[in-house]
Order: sequence, then C-alpha cells, then structure tokens
Amino acid sequence: MPPARERLLALAKVSCRIFSTTFNPNNIRTGNKILRQRLKGPTFLDYYPKRVATFKDLKRSFPMLQFRDVEEESRVRDVAAKKFRGKGAPKKIRTKEEAGAKKGKKR
Repeated sequence: MPPARERLLALAKVSCRIFSTTFNPNNIRTGNKILRQRLKGPTFLDYYPKRVATFKDLKRSFPMLQFRDVEEESRVRDVAAKKFRGKGAPKKIRTKEEAGAKKGKKR
C-alpha cells in the first residue's frame, strides 16, 4: 500500500526545512538557479586594468616640467595631414540657422 500524497508532501516539506532547500511541490519555475549564481560584476571589473595616471594627468600635475607626448604629436600631425587633403572631420554646426543653411532651407 503506497503512502498517501499528503504524507509524502509533509515529508518533503520537513526534509526541505532540515536541509535548507526550497519546498516547491508544484515544480513552478522560481529563478533560484539564476539567483544562486555568483555575481558577474566583480569579474568584469577585474578584467580591465585599473586606471593609473595618464600622460595628461602628469602634465596637469607638473606644469613646470616640459613633458613631450610623442603619440599625441603624431596624432595631431596625422589629423592636420588629413585635413589638408580634405579627408578631415567636418566642422561642427553651432546653431539651428547654420543647420538650415547647410540643408538649403531658408527661414
């Protein structure tokens, strides 16, 4: 004679209380699997290196020293060369009137 369903549920409830597990007799999805997982935020933060002093920070901190940023000078030279050839970035539009004039609209 098999035990009654109520007795099995009561046994499962007591077992869950003893072993600190979730009592879920209807097998409803609860999301516990996701909530038990380790948080990913600290791992993502550790992946990228911590920001240390940059070249600009050093220049700002010690204005009396004459630092020379070779990479920045090279970048500025490249931008100037592109602009000379007509390949540079377009000028920024500052007002709505200029935007209308660029598109051919008159107000």
